[in-house]
Amino acid sequence: MSRRAAVAALLSAAALLGACASPPKLLVEPSRGNGDLGLVIERESGSIGVLDTTARTRLGTIEGLGDLSHASVVFSRDGALAYVFGRDGALTKVNLRTGQVEGRVMQAGNSIGGAISTDGTLVVAQNYQPGGVKVFDARTLKQLADIPAVVDGKPSRVVGLADIPRNRFIFSLFDAGQIWIADLADPTNPALTKYAGIGKQPYDALISPDGRTYIAGLFGEDGLAKIDLWAREPKVERILPGYGKGQQPLPVFKMPHLRGWSIAGKHAYLPAIGRHEVLVVDTDTWQEVGRIPVAGQPVFVMARPDGRQVWVNFAVPDYDTVQVIDTQTRQIVHSLKPGKAVLHMEFTPRGDAVWISTRDDHKVSVIDTQSFQTLATLPAKSPSGIFFTSRAARTGF
Repeated sequence: MSRRAAVAALLSAAALLGACASPPKLLVEPSRGNGDLGLVIERESGSIGVLDTTARTRLGTIEGLGDLSHASVVFSRDGALAYVFGRDGALTKVNLRTGQVEGRVMQAGNSIGGAISTDGTLVVAQNYQPGGVKVFDARTLKQLADIPAVVDGKPSRVVGLADIPRNRFIFSLFDAGQIWIADLADPTNPALTKYAGIGKQPYDALISPDGRTYIAGLFGEDGLAKIDLWAREPKVERILPGYGKGQQPLPVFKMPHLRGWSIAGKHAYLPAIGRHEVLVVDTDTWQEVGRIPVAGQPVFVMARPDGRQVWVNFAVPDYDTVQVIDTQTRQIVHSLKPGKAVLHMEFTPRGDAVWISTRDDHKVSVIDTQSFQTLATLPAKSPSGIFFTSRAARTGF
């Protein structure tokens, strides 16, 4: 090879290396923000689709996230980063702007969700196997603490994890019948407050939008457990004693997710277990004040952000149906069939539209909440959860 040819070859190789080292193409152009981004979980392919909620388009796909069959997501305060909790125990940090995975840790054998702290510095995972809670640095994913959920020498599965003010987290122990609060002012040395005797087998929980009220559903008996976190000395109270297994005239095809309950104004709307009804509960007294007949067994009962409407989806065999309740009249005002196997719904921040995933039709539909017209349909592989970055500003999301 001549000297000239050798130099040319070196320059060509250098150019190739430079091209390989160039930054990835952005999914989001640098001039725009993150407030109208979102994602949809593609449960069978282990991928997520990145969404633009203003243009109602899909911006790209991020792959390699493992088992997403029960995945959930929280966002960094700026909305640029998503933390995805996989069923296989993986915690994955994803940059929605670049479409890149920035970190991934296999933190458990079986995980069902997590939360992010008030100041956005801590990410916490709740685990089935081996149980307990783990705390991570949100920037590096370095593990800062491991909180075993062990009572009387026996480990417990953890459910119902939620963030509460001042970098604290509250969660329930399914196998031990307890609720714990972890204060992570010093994340390497959690301070625990424990409430025992709350009832049998809490299976899920919710926190009210103001961060005041934590409610755990009980699988092993009727009723719910409630804690008023604003009380001078918080304690567990039992509410709605008729709510649960003892009141089911029908087989339960799917346990409702308590995160799918809604509080709109002075009332909570929740799915009746084993009934074709939505219950209405006064949040001052926590007494039932009404029941609304619906098409099937409700799974998610979700309020539009302004509280004027509640949208309901259902377990099999009615899982192709969604119904809309007017909260002023407590009447069904619209029924629609967006597709086969409706798994999740997510409202835009001000409620002008709702995005609905239909797993078996492999699509996400965008529905106008006033006219009920379909505004857009986007492809997605076996979609389940839909999560918008506006959640970053909400307690419990």
